[in-house]
Amino acid sequence: MTQTHFAARLTRSPIAFDPEAGADAAANFADLAPELRGLLAGTAGCSPYLKGLMGREAEWLRAALAGAPEAAIEAVLEGLDEVPLDGLGSALRQAKRRVALLTGLADLGGVWPLETVTGALSALADRAVDLSLRRLVADEIRRGKLPGQRPEDAETAAGMVVLAMGKGGAGELNYSSDIDLVCLFDQDRYGEDWQEARMGFIRVTRKMAALLSDITAEGYVFRTDLRLRPDAAVTPVCISMAAAEAYYEAQGRTWERAAYIKARPAGGDLAAGERFLKALVPFVWRKHLDFAAIQDAHDMRLRIRDHRGLHGPISIEGHNMKLGPGGIREIEFFTQTRQLIAGGRDPSLRDRTTVGGLAALAAAGWVPGAVTEELTALYRAHREIEHRLQMVADAQTHDMPNSAEGVARIAAFCGEGDVAAFRAALKARLERTEALTEGFFAPGAAEEGPELSDSAREIVDGWRAYPALRSERAVRIFKRLRPTLLRALQKAANPDEALLAFDGFLKGLPAGVQLFALFDANPVLVDLIVDIAGTTPALARYLSRNAGVLDAVIGGSFWAPWPGTAELRANLTATLAEVADYEAKLDTARRWMKEWHFRIGVHHLRGLIDAFEAGKSYADLADAIVGAIWPVVSAEFTRKHGPAPGRGAVVLGMGSLGAGRLNAGSDLDLIVIYDAQGAETSEGPKPLATRPYFARLTQAMVTALTAQMPEGRLYEVDMRLRPSGRQGPVATSLTSFRNYQMDEAWTWEHLALTRARVLAGDPNLAADLEAVRREVLAAKAGGDGVLADVAEMRKRLQSAKPPSGSWEAKNGAGRLMDIELLAQTACLRVADPARRVEQQLRAGVKRGFLSVSDEQVLLDAYRLLWRLQAGTRLLTDRTLDLDTVGEGGRAFLVRETGAADGADLSARLEAAVAAATAVIDARLGETTDAA
Repeated sequence: MTQTHFAARLTRSPIAFDPEAGADAAANFADLAPELRGLLAGTAGCSPYLKGLMGREAEWLRAALAGAPEAAIEAVLEGLDEVPLDGLGSALRQAKRRVALLTGLADLGGVWPLETVTGALSALADRAVDLSLRRLVADEIRRGKLPGQRPEDAETAAGMVVLAMGKGGAGELNYSSDIDLVCLFDQDRYGEDWQEARMGFIRVTRKMAALLSDITAEGYVFRTDLRLRPDAAVTPVCISMAAAEAYYEAQGRTWERAAYIKARPAGGDLAAGERFLKALVPFVWRKHLDFAAIQDAHDMRLRIRDHRGLHGPISIEGHNMKLGPGGIREIEFFTQTRQLIAGGRDPSLRDRTTVGGLAALAAAGWVPGAVTEELTALYRAHREIEHRLQMVADAQTHDMPNSAEGVARIAAFCGEGDVAAFRAALKARLERTEALTEGFFAPGAAEEGPELSDSAREIVDGWRAYPALRSERAVRIFKRLRPTLLRALQKAANPDEALLAFDGFLKGLPAGVQLFALFDANPVLVDLIVDIAGTTPALARYLSRNAGVLDAVIGGSFWAPWPGTAELRANLTATLAEVADYEAKLDTARRWMKEWHFRIGVHHLRGLIDAFEAGKSYADLADAIVGAIWPVVSAEFTRKHGPAPGRGAVVLGMGSLGAGRLNAGSDLDLIVIYDAQGAETSEGPKPLATRPYFARLTQAMVTALTAQMPEGRLYEVDMRLRPSGRQGPVATSLTSFRNYQMDEAWTWEHLALTRARVLAGDPNLAADLEAVRREVLAAKAGGDGVLADVAEMRKRLQSAKPPSGSWEAKNGAGRLMDIELLAQTACLRVADPARRVEQQLRAGVKRGFLSVSDEQVLLDAYRLLWRLQAGTRLLTDRTLDLDTVGEGGRAFLVRETGAADGADLSARLEAAVAAATAVIDARLGETTDAA
């Protein structure tokens, strides 16, 4: 479609607040049509900044206004393409002046809608970033600072990409916006030279930021902000994609997930940027409904307001149009939190823009259409005010002026001569925004509940006598909640059992008003209680006996990011230090462990973490328990028998614990290795010879972990992976361990060693033991008999532990143990120290034992099987049967595995197992029945 020229599209004009400045501009452009002179006069009379640009770019502006503004902007951007590096700063500053001027006039004159205005500003930012990056990378290549790169590699910035974040990523830059950038590079492109490349890219990033943001006689292009990168306080301005991905996987927070809704590759290697964002999809978009994001966003809003003093009634003077009540951020948070809640299951909601996101939410039924229309109109009106605030003096401000005169200037800038009407309309829009965003979840009237059986009715009638429902206010709030609770509980496989579990929870509450009010305002807790009672019997039983655990839920720490092993160990160590008695310490550890174990299960059930995050969390928890209990056991043993001879002992985690991935029902595979350094006995009240000392110390540790106490037991412990298995001593000296591994151990024991990891004990001994592990792997790598031994062992395993049913994830050909066996085999064959399945398979690919396609088949199967196994162990400690786990359990497993339904999951499971079996058979040179 042919675009008409500027003047024909004018629909509005500012009123000159400073008539003298307006008249001056009109005189300077007396040759233009009256309607254009009016626009220029009104603009100059409100904005000293734009008046100055009119004078500086007068001849260019006359030509631009004679045609279509789109063509003029396109010509400005295209004119930058051939500018060399030494002239780029000046050229970009001229482009910025021209785009700012014409875009401002198109906005003020109603020629362009908001999206075109912000799109033009964002397009300039993209071009400025991309050209700066590619020119600077070309210069680094010319100087030989990027290993292995040739001049033509500058076209893709030699593997560096700049992600536009925030409004820039969404194409929504405001008029005087800074640009939020995250700078990354593809480490794999450089192999062992990646650190040298990183230094080059850090130089590029710093020079790019200076080129864009330094203020010269010609102005600036864009202020740049690099603080949205991972862990900005300690990381350089450009980091590898691998490091960034590892950070988000381990430490990423809700606000960072929200930031990546808008992230977009804007400069450099755009394809690499898209690959990086694709890898972050599981981090940003959780598979399950993520209601915790609402509380995070709410807390963030309150913190911002507290920090900036933005609480209190809305008043026009000084009101922050972005962060204040009823402001732009309210609409953005409203949109982004709902995108985070449901975007994992519905990709249609993953729109970068605020208006587009609102429309998608309405189309999917998450927000009523009328609310979307209102918020969209309010958002556009707010953004126009924001632009005019910034146009006055090219200031990055969102605050309304503090004086009545300043407000009158903005009214005139908006074309409103009646200042009182302008003020009233603005206040009404702010108040309406606040009402829509704050009050969207206001509770409705109580509904009628479902029909109940006689036994269920008897239980429900008994609730009126519970302490939690004795106050009138508690009864009134609970009346609204009860129908939803009862309907959800009736969907369980055994509604009576689920109802009894909830009844036990309710009975234990000392008061109900605070908790019920929280339920009323926050659906996550209602769903949490129902999910637990109706889906996971083990968690429901725990909750019915320990209703106090919800104190952490109410307090908010329950939903905080996972702390990791070091913080958990420090927390437990401090907790145990406050308890004097040894037995009491062990019981305290059980209570502490079960609360964290419960939390992991709930987070997994609710979809706040997936099966792999849960697996790491369970392993972190076990690490912390072993690490904190070992000193307690050692101290008690020392009190009786004296300090440990020599360097003492270390506790070695084997199997899944060593690999750092457990499920809800995992036991712990442990070995104890000691180094007495020639000492024959301990020195204490009851001295012991070295071997009995460490044997009994080991038995004391096992008892501390496994003994049934008032708070239950910590873990089951399996020590069969020690040298000589059940026939060998429970503790082994370092020398004996090395000799055994070198001279006597079977291949399966070398395979087990690939996943061994020290959890507690003397750091120097731990380092020596790790050196022994690597020495053994190197010595046993590539032996001709390894594959034959593994093939024979595989046959024995499948004979001894066949699949327990069609839903078996662990035992059998092509299933978890089989894939883990091949991964360990690959690791042993190439003497790689990797412990986790993924890294072990990758080691096999790097050394030619596996092909890339083999790796992908095995990883696809492993990921599906692990999700199924982890989900199953959360639901039941029995053989999985989809017909008996209830509607909630089936839905959980289907969502966790990404299947459409049970039938789809069954088909995917069968196909994945068959494909993995074929790969493993081929690698081990045999044919195995996949049944």
